[in-house]
Amino acid sequence: MTRRVVITGIGAITPIGSGVDGLWQGLRSGKPAARHITRFDPTPFRSHNAAEIDDFNPLDYTDPRKAKRMDRFSQISLAASRLAVDDAGFDPSQHSNGRTTAIFLGTALGGIAFGEEEHTKYVASGLTAVQPSLALSVFGGAGATNVAMEFGIHGPAVGNSNSCASGAIAIGEAFRLIRQGRADAALAGGSEAPLAPLTFGAFALIRAMSRRNDDPAHASRPFDRDRDGFVMGEGSATLVLEEMEHALGRGARPYAEILGFGSTNDAYHMTAPEPTGVEAARCMTIAIEEAGLSPDEIDYLNAHATSTPLGDAAEALAITIAFGERAQTLPVSGTKGLYGHPLGASGAIEAAITALCIDRGWIPPTSNLCNPDPENRLPTLPTTGGDTPIHHAITNAFGFGGINASLVLGKWDG
Repeated sequence: MTRRVVITGIGAITPIGSGVDGLWQGLRSGKPAARHITRFDPTPFRSHNAAEIDDFNPLDYTDPRKAKRMDRFSQISLAASRLAVDDAGFDPSQHSNGRTTAIFLGTALGGIAFGEEEHTKYVASGLTAVQPSLALSVFGGAGATNVAMEFGIHGPAVGNSNSCASGAIAIGEAFRLIRQGRADAALAGGSEAPLAPLTFGAFALIRAMSRRNDDPAHASRPFDRDRDGFVMGEGSATLVLEEMEHALGRGARPYAEILGFGSTNDAYHMTAPEPTGVEAARCMTIAIEEAGLSPDEIDYLNAHATSTPLGDAAEALAITIAFGERAQTLPVSGTKGLYGHPLGASGAIEAAITALCIDRGWIPPTSNLCNPDPENRLPTLPTTGGDTPIHHAITNAFGFGGINASLVLGKWDG
C-alpha cells in the first residue's frame, strides 16, 4: 500500500529562533548563534564555543507540574511538538482517539546531560539529593513518551538513538509507516540537550570540535578550507506528517511532500567516514530512486556539513558520486554555521529548513564560507541566499558509527 505523505506542521526550538517564523527569520538573517559557552566553565577543554538557546521557558508549552517532571531534553521535545501541532492545526487526540497517530523522535544522547548533573549531586550529597525523576528522564525514549502522554497519542511512540542521523531517521521511518497505511499521521523529528561539562568534554577529547575560541561566531564553517571542527548546539524540531487525503480532508495546507528516504551504514569506523564515500552516496541514491526521480531533477541539497575536516570532504565526495555531472551545477549549502551542530536533532532541524525553503522558494547560503576548500569538488556553494524555485530537494544527516540518512522532499503540487 503506497500513500502520499505531506508535511503540514513545523515546530522548532533552536538557537537562532523558535517556531516557524523564528526559525525562518534566523535562517534569513544569517547571524550565527555560536558564542563562548555560558552554561558552565569550558576552560579545562580545548573547545570553548557552543550554540545555546537563551529564551526557552518550558512553562510556555506545558504546566509547571509536568515541566518539573521532565529534564531539558524532554522539555524541548514537547515544546517543538506543541509548536508543530499548533502550526498544523492538528489535534492528535481527536483523530481516532489518537490511535492512528505515531511519534518518532530521534536523539543521540537523550537525557545524558541531566544524568550528569544528578550524578554530581549524588557524589557530593548522596542519593537523597538526586531528583526522583532521574530514572524516567535519561532514556532515549523519554522525549517521545512524554509527547505521547501530553497529546493523548496511542500509536507507536519510538525514540531512536542513531547518533547525528537520529532526527532524519525518525522522519524517514514515520514517512514509511504512513506510506504503508499503518498510521494516518505522525509527529516526527529530533531533540538534543547535550550542553553539560562531561558530555561536552567528551567531544572535545576526541578533537571533534572547533578550537577557534577567539572567534566563536565563525568557528563553524562548513566546506571552508580553514574548518577545524563543529560547534556543539542544542535544539529540537518536530514535523507533523500526514497522509495526503487525511491532511486535505481537514483543510490543511502542506509545506512540502516527503518523497523518499534512504539509510545505509559505512561499516568502517566509529568516528571517521568511509573515505571512498560509496555508502553515503548510495544512501542518497536510494532516497532519490524511492522518490521516483533522477539526480538531474534535484534542485537543492542541504548538506550535513558539520565543519569537520574529514566529514565535509567525505560528504562532498559522496555527492559527486551520487550526482555525477549534476554535482557540478547542483546548489549545495550547509547551515550549521548558524545554529551549530545539535547532534541527533540536526537532521530534523534541517528537514524543517528544507521544507520551508521549498515552500518559499529560497536557497540558503553556506554559513561562514570564506575560503572554499579547493578539494571539496563542489563548485556551486552559495555564499548568499537566493530566491529560486525548488521543486525537489534532498537533505543529508550522517552520524558516528557510519550511520547515513537522506530525505527527498518535493514541492506540494496542490
